[in-house]
Amino acid sequence: MTRMVGDESSPQAKTESTTQLVERARLWVQSGERRILGIVGTPGAGKSTVCEALKTALGDNVVIVGMDGFHLANAELVRLGRRNRKGAPDTFDTDGYISLLARLRSQTETTIYAPLFERSLEESIGSAVSIRATTPLVITEGNYLLHDAHGWAGVADQLDESWFLDVDGDVRRDRLIARRTSYGHSLAEATTWVHDVDEANAAIAEGSRERADLIVHLTYEGDSV
Repeated sequence: MTRMVGDESSPQAKTESTTQLVERARLWVQSGERRILGIVGTPGAGKSTVCEALKTALGDNVVIVGMDGFHLANAELVRLGRRNRKGAPDTFDTDGYISLLARLRSQTETTIYAPLFERSLEESIGSAVSIRATTPLVITEGNYLLHDAHGWAGVADQLDESWFLDVDGDVRRDRLIARRTSYGHSLAEATTWVHDVDEANAAIAEGSRERADLIVHLTYEGDSV
């Protein structure tokens, strides 16, 4: 259902609470058939918040598979000369991510394992997320699910629906700085990273918003991402 380049229709734009989004997602699990929902947005848009709300409400009917699990390892980024641009579209194992989504779409038996990005380590942990064939809804989240360069164009084909989370830029930057300082970075280090790295990645993610099925301005209690 995800809109592709050249589609003249415009995505819906709505202000919704996490409770309303839960009810949207609940419709996707009722048939019991495998569906893949993409949660897209800039760094700090609240993707993790939405995913956690959906997981809490829908329990074993949902599993979260993050795009960030496919970050290239720091050592590989150093080898490529891209360590200072970690999180840019070309710093992921895009082919591996798309291959996993394709396997999940056609999964009928056994368990499939996905990697998990551990923010406190700034590295991915392999085979950390188990996905059973009986789980109807796979939610995958990340910045570049609707991006059309650096090999990302194939992701949209694996999604049944995509939601782009819209957020005020100042709010987003404050969240990102707070998140980095919570992992031990100084305020100066966090501010520099957000300005030099996250903002560039945010601009790329914003460029894909019109390909989403739904643009969501999120309202909820709290401000944790």
